[in-house]
Amino acid sequence: MSTQAARSIRFTHTFPQQGFRLLELPPEVLELLSKEDAPVFHLKSPPSDLSQTTGEPAAREYVNLCSPTQTFRIRQVQSSNSIHILKPNDGSTQLNDNGIETGDLDLSETVTTIAKCGSTLELHVPPGGFSAVPFLEKALRVYDRLSWDGDVSIRGVGIEMTMAERRALKEKLFADIPVSTAQCQSGWDELCAFVHGDDAGNDRGVCWRPSARVKMAVWKRMLEGSVLQGIDIEKQFLAGDLWKAVLDDDEEEPFPRALFDAVLKRLVEAPGANDMEIKWANVDKAACTRWVGETYLQSSAPTASAAIVRTDFLNAWRDHLPESWRSEASLSALTNGSYRSTDPTTIYFIDYAEREKTKGSAVNGVGAATAKTSRNWHERFRNQRRQ
Repeated sequence: MSTQAARSIRFTHTFPQQGFRLLELPPEVLELLSKEDAPVFHLKSPPSDLSQTTGEPAAREYVNLCSPTQTFRIRQVQSSNSIHILKPNDGSTQLNDNGIETGDLDLSETVTTIAKCGSTLELHVPPGGFSAVPFLEKALRVYDRLSWDGDVSIRGVGIEMTMAERRALKEKLFADIPVSTAQCQSGWDELCAFVHGDDAGNDRGVCWRPSARVKMAVWKRMLEGSVLQGIDIEKQFLAGDLWKAVLDDDEEEPFPRALFDAVLKRLVEAPGANDMEIKWANVDKAACTRWVGETYLQSSAPTASAAIVRTDFLNAWRDHLPESWRSEASLSALTNGSYRSTDPTTIYFIDYAEREKTKGSAVNGVGAATAKTSRNWHERFRNQRRQ
């Protein structure tokens, strides 16, 4: 029978206990925090005006931990074993409840529990990751006007804004989106969002996202202009030359230059750094073909009640592509889940929110059976000691 040579250590507890929350860091976050030039992390949650649009209250009440490029959901996990936060005695003078020194007590070999944690906080990334698209779709105003829509002067409603002013407006918007800045920028580019003057003629900028109709109109002018001016969009070309090709005969802008740049950035192979003006570009054939097909379907058949004949859709899709790309237009080129059919001959568009609901249902069904992990901390510590 083994015996202890050292004296026993007193174990006490304080009252009241202190409030502690334990946060379990995944390796990738710990690695970032350990660097000399560690990035700044932000705690972000959706603002009330955006969260109220979500159907389930539980889905709105959360906080995300965001690095410049990554997002982690903070969630509370109950532990099967309570965790005590211990504090060894530092040898200082102890005082009783009346403020009198208790010099007669030998507390030099005492450990005190100052907090008890029945749960922990962990960082979680869902299987599908995080996206800023659903938040941006609700936060951005829809731009749905063109110069040929009637008494609309595109030049008149715009205001001259510097690159710094545009960036400041966008960063202000991103601050209220509960994902990382990089993911906000990715969603911004995906929606072809841009900064332009408001439709009331006020001297202020607004963050917009173009409607599917407007995006198709911009692409059509870009395609027609490239053909007329002999610009091969698959090869490197000057973005300024393509912009000149889309202008009206009287040099009137059919749409804002910022909108043109946003659509072009969505389609080029290497868009470059954020907020940098595109000078040279070449269009990504596969990405552009898919985008044109999905955008046309969204503008023509946004709901099941507006479904169109599948062959008519394919023919129209091909007509909106360069002649050498027509053979690329097929349903297999579209994003999975971006369309459905009410019957074998029709087709209609499925928006991002509906796709995520379908994807989430499938993931939850599988995750319920596979995502269970042990929260027994004594087992975790035991496994670490064995390594």
